[in-house]
Amino acid sequence: MGKITVETCEIEGLKIITPAVFGDSRGYFMETYQYNDFKEAGIDQVFVQDNQSSSRKGVLRGLHFQKNFPQDKLVRVIRGEVFDVAVDLRKGSPTFGKWHGEILSEENKKQFFIPKNFAHGFLVLSETAEFCYKCSDFYHGNDEGGIYYADPEIGIEWPVPEGMELILSEKDTKWGGFTAYKETMGA
Repeated sequence: MGKITVETCEIEGLKIITPAVFGDSRGYFMETYQYNDFKEAGIDQVFVQDNQSSSRKGVLRGLHFQKNFPQDKLVRVIRGEVFDVAVDLRKGSPTFGKWHGEILSEENKKQFFIPKNFAHGFLVLSETAEFCYKCSDFYHGNDEGGIYYADPEIGIEWPVPEGMELILSEKDTKWGGFTAYKETMGA
């Protein structure tokens, strides 16, 4: 292997991937994804869709998930910096309802692998950020679900600097909390 370093998290299934970066006076080169290396690291998914978004400082997107067509995601930031979060929604998991957050940036070049049945969201910490992610299933607009980003039962510690005004979409201000999610999903 050697082209990537993989760290596990306290929540089973979540992984932080750091690629080997080969740089010199001209710039750098890195492989952002190579199936065989990822498979050897225990990430044996076929990704069918790549997405990219651009957001400005203070934008908080999430917490989103697909209800009937869950997606594995491999996320990274190619410009700027975000605080990226995954919340375990797997029924029967010992970490059900727990979250993990990770700083992803163009500088650290880390990637975050988020398996199916996790809610996902991020907060932009830099002036702007470009966020890229691979998905193992196609997006189904009518299948989207969400949980309120500031739900106290989950208790995500978003690193909101003093004076930062959060910018959310209308739908992200209206998601129910974790208790409502559990009732809806029969968890």
